[in-house]
Amino acid sequence: MSIAAPQNYSIGARDYEKEGPHGSVKAAGGTAHTLYYPADLKGDASAHPVLIWGNGTGATVEQYELLFTHLASWGYVVAAANTGQSGSGKEMLDGAKYLIAENSREGSVFRGRIDARRIAAAGHSQGGGGAIAAGADPLVKTVIPIMPGPQGNVNKLHGPALFVSGQADTVVPAFYVHSRFLACDQVPAVYGELKGATHFLQGDTRYRAVGALTAWLQYHLVGDQVAKGVFFGANPGLAQDDDGWSEFKRNKAANAT
Repeated sequence: MSIAAPQNYSIGARDYEKEGPHGSVKAAGGTAHTLYYPADLKGDASAHPVLIWGNGTGATVEQYELLFTHLASWGYVVAAANTGQSGSGKEMLDGAKYLIAENSREGSVFRGRIDARRIAAAGHSQGGGGAIAAGADPLVKTVIPIMPGPQGNVNKLHGPALFVSGQADTVVPAFYVHSRFLACDQVPAVYGELKGATHFLQGDTRYRAVGALTAWLQYHLVGDQVAKGVFFGANPGLAQDDDGWSEFKRNKAANAT
């Protein structure tokens, strides 16, 4: 059952920074991926949404663990590629394929617990470009490129996209991320610039990114209508959050959402 937001009320992304009801487990997904998932997965008969992730150039999975454990607490299964070279998107898609295979494997903790219809791709820097590349695949329903590199073609995306930049990012400047958002006109796309954020998401900017990403996934993969109000409608919560976001834009298709 979907959650309805009260009329004239705009929820903020900060509401989605709160931990969810589940504990989290970290495990190896073969040699190529690290998995994070709800601790009570075996006792829950439902199929769970999936996030596939790409690290920045030379970065490790552990540098983004705050996000992964948070999403596991909200009921997501995360497959993070164990590489700092994920710009092709293949490494990320292999994580989705691994979980889909596990969903059918007798004896797997993931047997019957993976929803292959609800898969999102996200990543940071080169991994953000990889998320765009992975988003061309029919497996991927939505993408979240965070300060993305040049990899992938935004015009091959077939599902909604949330582009995140940093106001103080000198590695992948905000104007470059904004240009990729502008070029993505065939699907609903939203652009958010984190106020004061450097490329490495220092301090509170990291938590704000986690909240926005969680809200985006909650709407697009779970159908949470309260989370929808963070980005869409006449008075979106992210547009009102001047303390955390220095710019917020939507393209024509997103305005119609």
